[in-house]
Amino acid sequence: DRVTSECMDFLLEDMAQGKGLSYKSMVKNFDRIIERFKAIPVTGEEKVRVGVVGEIYVKYAPLGNNNLNQFLLSEGAEPVVPGLTDFLIFKIYNRVSDVEMFGGSRAKWALCKFFMGYVEKCQLDMIAALKKAGFRSPGTFAELHDLIHGYLNDGCKMGEGWLLTAEMLELILSGTPNIVCAQPFGCL
Repeated sequence: DRVTSECMDFLLEDMAQGKGLSYKSMVKNFDRIIERFKAIPVTGEEKVRVGVVGEIYVKYAPLGNNNLNQFLLSEGAEPVVPGLTDFLIFKIYNRVSDVEMFGGSRAKWALCKFFMGYVEKCQLDMIAALKKAGFRSPGTFAELHDLIHGYLNDGCKMGEGWLLTAEMLELILSGTPNIVCAQPFGCL
């Protein structure tokens, strides 16, 4: 928690000074963040891994999920929460697939494809930095999207749509078979 807070502080300070907004500074910040997390001593103790998926607010906000991560930690488990980048790409991809499935503005399609490609490039750099440092890293959005083939199609978009199933599949295939689905009924 202390390291997370320190990282948030220097990121917010950089942004306030206008330094943290470029692609180059983002990549540099990956290394700064990883350096701080690598300095945390670890025991190597194996813990039961528990994935947390669900509606975006409930998945990440302690107020929305009744402090689920703290509860899992207190029970001796390791919470595994999928990152936010896949959700961002998913929301952009939905605009692309809408045009492909239902028709619409080619300009909107092209703009969304361009923006999606940029965010995917950022994700690839983040994954590369994690792997280089020896941390467990997520797959790419494309790999995540491939997991749902045979289960759901791109038209399943309500709530977190096909992304929810894809995240569960990724967790299971990466060795996290225990999953809490924090999905409010209204989002189903």
